[in-house]
Amino acid sequence: MSERTERAVRPLTTHTPRPGAAPVSRMLLAQTAFETRMLLRNGEQLLLTVIIPTVLLVLFSSVDIVAADGPGKRVDFLAPGLLALAVLSTAFTGQAIATGFERRYGVLKRLGASPLPRWALLTAKTGCVLVTEALQVALLSVIALALGWSPHGDPVAVAALLVLGTAAFSGLGLLMAGTLRAEATLAAANLVFVLLLLGGGVIVPLSKFPSAVRGALELLPISALSDGLRSVLQSGAGVPWADLGVLAGWAVLATAAAARFFRWE
Repeated sequence: MSERTERAVRPLTTHTPRPGAAPVSRMLLAQTAFETRMLLRNGEQLLLTVIIPTVLLVLFSSVDIVAADGPGKRVDFLAPGLLALAVLSTAFTGQAIATGFERRYGVLKRLGASPLPRWALLTAKTGCVLVTEALQVALLSVIALALGWSPHGDPVAVAALLVLGTAAFSGLGLLMAGTLRAEATLAAANLVFVLLLLGGGVIVPLSKFPSAVRGALELLPISALSDGLRSVLQSGAGVPWADLGVLAGWAVLATAAAARFFRWE
């Protein structure tokens, strides 16, 4: 047998197929990246998560419309509240609406039948929220610094507030998306967003509200998040344990309720 003939009949590679699902960690990363790309390509989501907080920060920092509270300039009061609003818009409003329509169109049902475990799907959604929030915090911080913001305090306390706020709002968003119809979720999530924007201490200080309702407003997760961020970043206070306690309570209750009542179809 000549050398050319021998080379032609020699197997070029040794193929050893290994059928089966990819490792969960790889599927989790792929699903997180996919969820993030889908969110950033959605114009309505960008309006809610990026444009509205940015416009409110620039507008109210530049124009004397809102009576700020506490030391420093107006942007020192507004920046922590708008960071809290960014968490609300991504973890609650955006996630509730997107998940509600995924449930309506059967996307969740089909993903539930794939090799990706359901817990991994929810973890990927949480990862998408965290990535988006990191981008929001970076963007809003840069704009606020350009407007003269002078943040103070412990970054660890700020991170703890943001993480617990994300857990609380994610639980509430998934609870709403998993129990209501998609159209009802769309209307309710937007209504809650507007109400918490006006009554959660984001741009209007809670001290402006009557004392009869102020106590109830202070127990809202958005109030605890904006007040905690403001006490650290504006006043340079220590760890806001009371606000962290309120957020932890909301996170536990909302996550437990979402795990109990969420319907996949």
